[in-house]
Amino acid sequence: MFLNLISMLLDIAASLVAGACLLRLLMQWQRVSFRQPLGQFVCAVTDWLVLPLRRYIPAWGKLDTASVAGAWLVKVVQYGVLWAFSGAQGALALLPLVSVVGLVQLVVSALSALVFLYVLMSWLQPGSAAYHLLNLLTQPFLDFLRRRMPRLGGVDISAWVFLILMQVLGVVLAGLQTSWMR
Repeated sequence: MFLNLISMLLDIAASLVAGACLLRLLMQWQRVSFRQPLGQFVCAVTDWLVLPLRRYIPAWGKLDTASVAGAWLVKVVQYGVLWAFSGAQGALALLPLVSVVGLVQLVVSALSALVFLYVLMSWLQPGSAAYHLLNLLTQPFLDFLRRRMPRLGGVDISAWVFLILMQVLGVVLAGLQTSWMR
């Protein structure tokens, strides 16, 4: 029970920080202003980690690699602490790989949440600032599907197809990570 509690608390903290690092990456990629409240929150949560990493890890084109590295390091620490609390069972050499899978799972969950919020806002408040922000953040992913899918009766179902694909990917990743942790 104690390990489950530690695992839950670590997952919440690591998901918040690593998710903010990934959101920072997405906001920079989409050129979303950091002057609005969400941008200020992201900077407040990630500056302590990302800014020092930028001294050593240069950007790769439009990709803020320091944000990616920061998110991955947070997951490494999360799984390293869990490994230590579980009695150092399992191969420590798999920790970087398990952390990558955990980071991809976080990306899947975060993108699913963003697209779900986008759909919800498109129904409730399509003219709001929150809808505009969510549209900017989800546009590259949904546009990819929109170009490849026909509309069904004039209805855009790309968001629902995206959510289904993310759920399938999440299940596959969870199975993969579970098999490596044994």
